[in-house]
Amino acid sequence: MHLFQQHAVRDLSATKIPVIDYGPYFAGEPGALERLAEEVRYACEKIGFLYVLNHGVPRGIIDRGFAASRRFHALPLEQKLKLRLNQNNVGYMPMNASVQAASQVHKATKPNQNESFFISHDRGPDHPDVVSGIPLRGRNQWPEGLPDLRADMTAYFRALGAMCDRMLPAFAVALDMPADFFAPYFANEGHANLRFLHYPPQEDTSENAFGTAPHTDNSFMTALARTDVPGLAIRLPSGEWFPPPVIPGTFLVNLGNIMRRWSNDRFLSTPHGVINESGTDRYSIAYFHSPNVDAVIECLPSCVSADNPARYPKAVYRDLVLEFYRANYFHQQGHKSAAADVAAAD
Repeated sequence: MHLFQQHAVRDLSATKIPVIDYGPYFAGEPGALERLAEEVRYACEKIGFLYVLNHGVPRGIIDRGFAASRRFHALPLEQKLKLRLNQNNVGYMPMNASVQAASQVHKATKPNQNESFFISHDRGPDHPDVVSGIPLRGRNQWPEGLPDLRADMTAYFRALGAMCDRMLPAFAVALDMPADFFAPYFANEGHANLRFLHYPPQEDTSENAFGTAPHTDNSFMTALARTDVPGLAIRLPSGEWFPPPVIPGTFLVNLGNIMRRWSNDRFLSTPHGVINESGTDRYSIAYFHSPNVDAVIECLPSCVSADNPARYPKAVYRDLVLEFYRANYFHQQGHKSAAADVAAAD
């Protein structure tokens, strides 16, 4: 029996991830931020996941993002491998090219059964950070002859970045900080990655085989869009695994390790994973929103006291994210995946 089945929630009606309406706050209604912050505080302290309703991202941008993902993943493997994931963590990651080695919630022994295409800010060759070769501030990689794919993916990236930036004040107020506290940390192109995921029907469904093994994200926050193909499960604070339903018109948002670190464990970074036992292809799009790589992350003063000292030392975000990448992605460890090696030999 698989992990998710062994510890599954028995009464789904007793489990509820809050659906939070951001519409009044985004519309500037008086008092909306304070009301929103109360709902966000509950979701972040008790569950670590929330649904975002009335998020302001047009449905057409989302649909075109999924269509672009399908077009990319339908390309021949040899063409995708020309865009192999690089040290800036942008490009194509084939099957069997990652393992959740950094996970504190599960001992992964098999590579993840998904392929992914990562993009970030679409910088030009003359961008100062590109010219200087600053780590994690490089250029995207794109397949030749598909300008519409690039346009649709970057439109999605920009729309999600704007949405997440607009969400920052509610997190700050929920943590008893000034509403504008987080904004400077995300200025000047905060560290953001957009991951277009494809989970083929999973042939290996044995005990320790996953599309994505149980883990926590390393981001500040993650905004996920999914099709109606099931597979995702989250581990509730009770230890039970729960498959969150797809709710039309929402993004499923979860917090990552950076938010947990900043809040001194007050806000949860909730474990989650994927198994695709549907018998069909599964697609999802994960947008990871994090501070600028030069940002110094230190436990917030509102989250520490004499009785509750800081659990984490001050750290530069670049160091934290590079440590995470080296633990999880084979290309950061100086070797290729088995699938990539086979393809290269063909």
